[in-house]
Amino acid sequence: MAELHSHDHCAHDQSVPAASQKAARHEVHNDCCGHGHDHGSGDFDLRQELTPIAIAAVLFAIGFGFNGALHNTPYAIAEYAVLIPAYLISGWTVLTTAGRNLLRGRIFDENFLMTVATLGAIAIHQIPEAVAVMLFFQVGELFQGYSVGRSRRSIKALLEIRPDTANLYVDGDIRAVAPDTVSIGAEILVRPGEKVPLDGEILAGKSLVDTSALTGESVPRPVAPGETVLAGMINQSGALTVRVSKLFGESSIAKILDLVENASGKKAETEKFITRFARYYTPAVVFLSLAVALLPPLVLAGATQAEWAYRALVLLVISCPCGLVISIPLGYFGGVGGAARRGILVKGSTYLDTLAQVKTVVFDKTGTLTQGNFRVSEVIAHNGLSQPQLLELAAQVESQSNHPVAQSIRQAHGQAVDTAAVQDYEEISGHGIRARVNGRTVLAGNDRLLHREAIPHDVCVVDGTVAHLAVDGEYSGRIIVADELKADAAEAIRALQAQGIETAMLTGDSQAVADRIARQLGLDQYRAELLPEGKVEALEEILHRARRTRGKVAFVGDGINDAPVIARADVGIAMGGLGSDAAIETADVVILTDAPSKVAEAIHIGQKTRRIVWQNIVFAMAVKALFIALGAIGVATLWEAVFADVGVALLAILNAGRILR
Repeated sequence: MAELHSHDHCAHDQSVPAASQKAARHEVHNDCCGHGHDHGSGDFDLRQELTPIAIAAVLFAIGFGFNGALHNTPYAIAEYAVLIPAYLISGWTVLTTAGRNLLRGRIFDENFLMTVATLGAIAIHQIPEAVAVMLFFQVGELFQGYSVGRSRRSIKALLEIRPDTANLYVDGDIRAVAPDTVSIGAEILVRPGEKVPLDGEILAGKSLVDTSALTGESVPRPVAPGETVLAGMINQSGALTVRVSKLFGESSIAKILDLVENASGKKAETEKFITRFARYYTPAVVFLSLAVALLPPLVLAGATQAEWAYRALVLLVISCPCGLVISIPLGYFGGVGGAARRGILVKGSTYLDTLAQVKTVVFDKTGTLTQGNFRVSEVIAHNGLSQPQLLELAAQVESQSNHPVAQSIRQAHGQAVDTAAVQDYEEISGHGIRARVNGRTVLAGNDRLLHREAIPHDVCVVDGTVAHLAVDGEYSGRIIVADELKADAAEAIRALQAQGIETAMLTGDSQAVADRIARQLGLDQYRAELLPEGKVEALEEILHRARRTRGKVAFVGDGINDAPVIARADVGIAMGGLGSDAAIETADVVILTDAPSKVAEAIHIGQKTRRIVWQNIVFAMAVKALFIALGAIGVATLWEAVFADVGVALLAILNAGRILR
């Protein structure tokens, strides 16, 4: 009975449109230069990558050391014999990629710049500079590969929780089978030290389960019969018999793995800008360098072709934007990986950017700021019924509902419910339930339901979540249930407000309950007694106000009843997403724990990622502009060009790596 008991005013029922949103499928990382290390798949092998660089470095050191003594002598051929192999070893991937791209019509890319610049340097007998360009570029690629490898290891911690086998009970025996072959209702055995292979309910056994790979929480959780375990958890102490509740393809872990493997499907606007920038920047640099090589010797007295050709080559090397184009997606990838390590799944780098701009966070109440573990605190009977009779009647009419209030009523009743006595069961969205119990028409729901059905009653405002009951059109009493705040709810609000972020709450609960929760947490604003569509309207008002200051709005909910508002917000955040398919589908960010304090952490990660990315952009552009000017007037040599290009790339990559920490 979703959000049915927690409303205490009169309103009209409206239908609520469903909303869902899926992450696009893309590779996690693409090397902007189209060559070098396989950053998109596989592990980074430092020894394998370092070996050719080390060989080329040794040859370069030998050639450079004897270059001055041999350059203008009959033995100059020895210089070529040492430095050309060093050039080919360090630059082979660049040269071959440039050749392939040339045949495909893709001329103006970073490989083309590197190839033209280094071949030109060889042509004017500046072989050490040509080798240095390729060698230091490969050193930059090495650092890039290492940084991407670190980011991928953050993601791989999630990917490694995929279970390999399931111990299936078959005719009294236990057989090891693939998890995707196990059907719903089958019973499996999970031994100590094994991963839970499928979502299910514990039938027998008690244990501690490690949920750290899923949630980032290091403290093991105790489990017992009747509780749910999820695929990917690790059983630590006792053997568990589990009845499977979901096929492997529908399990939470399968959805999470699919999400993580395609985490960069939606690119941030900054990434899109850099991609467009490189598309126009590279040909502009090529034509500028061509102009520098050809025009000055024609119009300036005393200008030599060799001098200006050298300056043009310097410009080509300096202008290579690879460090910039590499470090930006690497920064966002690091942000997604760093968040995943903390139990926060971000469905794309665009949402990291949005998180960084959030100025208002709107929370749902039940299951988000509060535990959602309702307990019956008071039973008030009318119309000749006793308290046990009212509780039994409520348990019967609530027997088919999964709402936490319904579960708390059945738990308080504590006895088996005769479901055969319940007929014509009907849920009234946003209001409650109508059913026939032993031939009598019974209503159970909120105050709006009583007004809608014109049931006379003596109370409209109750300090608590309430389920009113009416039998054959007469008010029969009410059951009050209590909910508790989550342990870190107040901390979450304080952390957000410390970042200058406004906090709000939208709830369907009564005004009295909302007043109490808002006072305890110190919320900036709140609205109560809202139907699901009323939450959307209230969020629209908040979004409209936020637009005036160009701030973004995040909505945090449980991902089940709040799908419309989660989808409508600038960034939708689902709490406790492990058990909620709707959370995985609808939200832009999924927090794999029930801790609202993770919201502030997610926003901090987004802000840090965006800050580091823009640091790289500004730094790289400033250094490039300076050295392009110095190269054009002949102050910078090819050596400075090498260090400007590779230095910018290395610093940008190292800066991007800070996001993981």
